[in-house]
Amino acid sequence: MDMTMNENMTDEVQYIVIRLGEEQYGINIGYVDNIVRMPRITRVPKSQPYYVGVINLRGEVVPVMSLRKRFGLSVDEYTGSTRIIILKLQDQSLVGVIVDEVREVVDLEPSTIETPNFKLDESNASYLAGIGKNGDSLISLLNIENVIGETKTA
Repeated sequence: MDMTMNENMTDEVQYIVIRLGEEQYGINIGYVDNIVRMPRITRVPKSQPYYVGVINLRGEVVPVMSLRKRFGLSVDEYTGSTRIIILKLQDQSLVGVIVDEVREVVDLEPSTIETPNFKLDESNASYLAGIGKNGDSLISLLNIENVIGETKTA
């Protein structure tokens, strides 16, 4: 076996590419616990506006947030492609995020990921971990801890 190829493999990071509207985003696969079809969502009163409610996943109650609402996009339209990605955070808690579609899994080498050096509006700047180049397409890589982080209620 060629050892040089094996060394390069460890540097690559896998991202699940999702679609929100016309945009593609990448979520580090290390956070992904599960991907489920849209179940029945139970609404929770007085929660953050981007939380749509909770679902029952294998007997565990998991909060679900709308990434569209979180990013200030138009309201979710649920289609046959809509999925909830169940994310496991560093504190082991689970959170679901609604996405329009799950596209593919891509391997990105660190050399193909650029940190955005342009000015983003402050509220959205922390959501972005970088821009990944996959062939001709660009993927906005999400900083999951920041997207979810400040919304967590203790």
